[in-house]
Amino acid sequence: MTAEPMTPRDVASGPEVADLLVVGGDVVTMDARRRVVAGGAVAVRGRTIAMVGSAAAVRAAFPGTPELDATGCVVTPGMVDAHQHTTGDVLARSAIPDDLDSRTSTFEWAVPLHAAHTPEDDEVSALLTAVEALRAGVTTIVEPGTVAHPLTVGAALRRAGIRATLGTWGWDVPDVPYSLPTGEALARQAEVVRAFPPASAGGDGLVTGWVTLVGHDLASDELLVGAAALADELDTGLTMHLAPSVDDVHAYQRRAGRGPAEHLAALGVLGPRLLLGHAVWMSPAEIELLVDTGTAIACCPWAYLRLGQGLTRAGRHVPFLRAGGRLALGCDAHNAGDRVDVLGAARLLAGLSLDAPAEGARSLLAHEAFEVATGGGAAAIGLGGVTGALAAGQQADLVVFRADDPAWVPLGDHARQLVWNAPTHTVRDVLVAGRQVVRDGHVTTVDEAELWAWARERSAALLARAGIEIPRSWPVVTAN
Repeated sequence: MTAEPMTPRDVASGPEVADLLVVGGDVVTMDARRRVVAGGAVAVRGRTIAMVGSAAAVRAAFPGTPELDATGCVVTPGMVDAHQHTTGDVLARSAIPDDLDSRTSTFEWAVPLHAAHTPEDDEVSALLTAVEALRAGVTTIVEPGTVAHPLTVGAALRRAGIRATLGTWGWDVPDVPYSLPTGEALARQAEVVRAFPPASAGGDGLVTGWVTLVGHDLASDELLVGAAALADELDTGLTMHLAPSVDDVHAYQRRAGRGPAEHLAALGVLGPRLLLGHAVWMSPAEIELLVDTGTAIACCPWAYLRLGQGLTRAGRHVPFLRAGGRLALGCDAHNAGDRVDVLGAARLLAGLSLDAPAEGARSLLAHEAFEVATGGGAAAIGLGGVTGALAAGQQADLVVFRADDPAWVPLGDHARQLVWNAPTHTVRDVLVAGRQVVRDGHVTTVDEAELWAWARERSAALLARAGIEIPRSWPVVTAN
């Protein structure tokens, strides 16, 4: 039996008071010692974790506190999806043909879909993506831009109750949707950040605006430099797409006679505020540059395989991590990564590194892949110490997996079970900042049945408006 959904107090009443105890499960803390507390408990006070320990000790410290019964379950930190588009493709899920190169897929399908989006389309898309993420145990997402109506999207993400960073279209090349002159593009970025300010500027710490460029080779040097300066000025993050395929390498060679990361380094854009989406086609020298500058990477392994972008030929994400790089996982867009499933991404990255190890870099093991999915991912996006671990003082972002499923029977090593089994389907309960947003496998913040109906309706209207008919692999007939 689980507790009723609760909204935590923002101000704690005192050290002996808690709002909720999550009791009885094996608590995978991902704390500094990476402890697993068998039959443990987590005390939640307001938005934060007040205590992690044995069930007896936590109950003694907070007597009479309401409980969420996790007996026989596995409790983990919430996962971080550091590159998750929330609009556009989600209303055309599994619609874009899979025999297209990534540029054709982007500019003949994804961009026209975005161009036809209404505010209502963006709202339902963001809600649908957030609900999918929460039900998969993902408590934090980084929206990497390409959002036409960011204020609407931000409100939808807040309604869902997920922790998110939010960006919008940022490019200054001609003849593409929502492109603006450089100064206007930067002003639009500033508007989003000021609407959803970082915690340091009085924001709620849940939905935070980031400076967000589309990236690739679709920004002038002036825009790249201005975006980095704006992120510094507003004390927020900066993200952009770079080199998921070899196309960006060729483009930067033509443009500047050097690789993409080398060009950003020459402009002074690399640094700890910057999260690069993808960075698959990076030379060893560029990987070294990214490590030395503290630049982070969000790796979306399934998207690269799905789109044939060259991960197994060029990807150096594990060597980047081994060299001290800040690496996170992502699930990308719904016609690239397809599903919001960070555990699946962790399994894929680890499996590929074991099957085709990079020269001079140890392969990634399950416990290390889960670290990238949680605390490592949080650190990569500037939220280390905020989320990604179950420890006193951290935000109460946690996931309860029910273990009455073949994926958990019998229970072996927790890390290997989480990564190699990737039991996303067993997520039972989720808390974000102390608020229960998933209960018994369903999101508590929206009416899911109404959302499914709304999404189907908006999808049909969007495809009609964009003049797109889904190509079918098999003939669809009406049964008589």
